Amino acid sequence: MGDLFGNEPADGGETGATLSDDPSAPLAERLRPRRIEDVVGQDHIIGPEFPLGRMMKAKRLASLILWGPPGTGKTTIARLLAERVGLVFEPISAVFSGVADLKKVFERARQNRRLGRTTLLFVDEIHRFNRAQQDGFLPYVEDGTVILVGATTENPSFELNAALLSRAQVLVLRRLDDAGLEQLLLRAEQLLGRGLDLTPDARLSLKAMADGDGRHLLNLVEQVVLNADDGTINAARLVEIVHKRAPIYDKSGEEHYNLISALHKSMRGSDVDAALYWLARMLAGGEAPLFILRRLVRFAVEDIGLADPQALVQALAAKDAYDFIGSPEGELALAQAVIYLATAPKSNAAYSALKSAQGLAAETGSLMPPKHILNAPTVMMKSMGYGKGYEYDHDAAGGFSGQSYFPETLPRTELYRPKAKGFEIELAKRLAHWAKLRLDRTRE
Repeated sequence: MGDLFGNEPADGGETGATLSDDPSAPLAERLRPRRIEDVVGQDHIIGPEFPLGRMMKAKRLASLILWGPPGTGKTTIARLLAERVGLVFEPISAVFSGVADLKKVFERARQNRRLGRTTLLFVDEIHRFNRAQQDGFLPYVEDGTVILVGATTENPSFELNAALLSRAQVLVLRRLDDAGLEQLLLRAEQLLGRGLDLTPDARLSLKAMADGDGRHLLNLVEQVVLNADDGTINAARLVEIVHKRAPIYDKSGEEHYNLISALHKSMRGSDVDAALYWLARMLAGGEAPLFILRRLVRFAVEDIGLADPQALVQALAAKDAYDFIGSPEGELALAQAVIYLATAPKSNAAYSALKSAQGLAAETGSLMPPKHILNAPTVMMKSMGYGKGYEYDHDAAGGFSGQSYFPETLPRTELYRPKAKGFEIELAKRLAHWAKLRLDRTRE
């Protein structure tokens, strides 16, 4: 598998990367950088004062894990690093390579070492190797047979062995921003010898469709060029020409958790517009609505609680509505619930109260309830004092006895502290009323 501006040579050959002069080659291949400084959008790792800049200056590379979205230059950077430092470039893909391929690579690396040359082993999609295969790299990295550069689109913390991570420096590549994508468009226009016949809105739409992927942007440019005879292309026509791809979203990977976290925190921050944006992103990526709805129910009890008791009702109603009418109409029920939850008063008082109660229960062990609130269905239990002195609250003055219901050896502990928000304001008044009555009873 390739990366921005290039694919690995089939024979896994020597260092060096030349710009393709073949006019029939893909535009991304023809625009592949000759120098690492020409890679777009990654100055935070390539610059002279940053990790790769310092390594190149010292002519000494450490093993690396390049983590970033597709089309950000991982393969290109690895290839040009090998060229700059004078290493043999050995590329493999974890998608297509197995144990036999790795053995051949390591044997070639050993031969290179005997000839006084060091091998940079580039492993694309390194996260696709299983744990045992990843462990297989370790002895060759440790003894200097290879300098390992792995590329991954997945979070290395989740996908790579700790032993492998401890021997490599993780560098994070960024999705190309508007400026980086514009720079690529200008390079493409210079190579083509003509400007793209796009309206300003269409040019913005083209960059948005690329979704931060430089290689995909250049593929889109080729489609635009094929339709250049249509005259100036506006945004609506652009959508007809190119097939807009869905945003990158792996329902089983890190992005799955990143976006649901963004939705949760946007609602917690009462930012309804941001919450709707993240909801739309997840739906566009094909996320299961039930997964989103489970989070909405959790949010209702964790972050709103009794500040608005209707929050849980709304979240559960959204689930029922979606189950009843399905997609796409049912997605409006999700949107309605998100709007309600994001705009509701927030309180984690119930959540905190449960955590405090669990902590207290863990500390105090198996304390018995006080005897006066225990039933006494047998004569023996009555003789032991079960139920003795219990006051029936409905018969007490004001319907409140003020008795203690904690274990006899455990002092009364305040666990639930309502916030001064929404319905919890009313609950705080009720608690204050009962606290006063309880105090009055103890004084009698």
